[in-house]
Amino acid sequence: MRFHTKWTPGIGPALLAALLFGASTPLAKLLIADVSPIVLAGLLYAGSGLGLGLWLLLRRLRSNNPSAEAGLQRRDIPWLAGAVFTGGVVGPVLLMLGLASTPASTASLLLNLESVLTALLAWVVFRENVDFRIFLGMVVIVAGGVLLSWTQAPRAGLPWGAFAIAGACACWAIDNNLTRAVSGGDPVQIAAIKGGLAGAINIAVALCMGHRLPDAAPVLAAGAIGLAGYGISLVAFVLALRHLGSARTGAYFSTAPFVGAALSLVLLREAPSFSFWIAGGLMALGVWLHISEHHEHEHTHEAMEHEHLHAHDEHHQHTHDVPWDGREPHSHPHRHEPMIHSHPHYPDLHHRHGHD
Repeated sequence: MRFHTKWTPGIGPALLAALLFGASTPLAKLLIADVSPIVLAGLLYAGSGLGLGLWLLLRRLRSNNPSAEAGLQRRDIPWLAGAVFTGGVVGPVLLMLGLASTPASTASLLLNLESVLTALLAWVVFRENVDFRIFLGMVVIVAGGVLLSWTQAPRAGLPWGAFAIAGACACWAIDNNLTRAVSGGDPVQIAAIKGGLAGAINIAVALCMGHRLPDAAPVLAAGAIGLAGYGISLVAFVLALRHLGSARTGAYFSTAPFVGAALSLVLLREAPSFSFWIAGGLMALGVWLHISEHHEHEHTHEAMEHEHLHAHDEHHQHTHDVPWDGREPHSHPHRHEPMIHSHPHYPDLHHRHGHD
């Protein structure tokens, strides 16, 4: 059966999300001389929202496509609103406040807190399962990120700016876990809404602070970077959340700093240090620990009703209330009857059960 493979469908999107987001950092750095940081953050988000919004409009031309993703429902609004507010508004503002008074080395080190806090929230608050292998893989990946960002020892303690950056990481961790709750919905729609709202709010804040928009060329460049590094990356991230849960997706996403550093070697002609290769090895080891995970036990599926893109596998043996031409995958509201069975699984949409 499809879900018995070790290379679960969520791993590819998680690594793609890290690749695109990691690449966006050195690319955006090329624009920072011409655009203020707050305006640039807004333009990146706006590029994501506008690009994905156009994608949605073009896709409407195929409105009869039976494989269309499930649209967001009214019950998803509180979760998505919380994700936009914490991750798209409060998080970037705290980051900008923190960067104003925090050494770059300290800031880079603290940004690795996002994946750690994402995992902690997933495990402690949202009760995602974690075993020793997953925990060890998470530690190894984070260790690689810490080593990569530790270019020099911090020269100061933890000023208020550092606490602001830690607060930004906490906001993004909350964002990741809240987004997981709506990950069964259309990932393009989710990413377009988050990007559009966050971009509009951040640009409005920047203009109110007296910043000005740059010329057309930097605006278009920032928009293109945002579409790939924030928009398409977020689409892939939501797909990964759907299949892997927050903690494991966050672990794979922690490889983004290595991607950014590797691209910097080419774009900025930086010479790789010995620690760069050690960090890369640690991250590769952590990803391998996650990919080779084997989690299997007898578990109970409670009765539930929801809507998402699916095919008729072991977990989807239902009838259709409307005519169906047999095409898969497709999306429609469906009901899961109670079931007890055993097979390898991740904390995806159908496996969010407790463990004794």
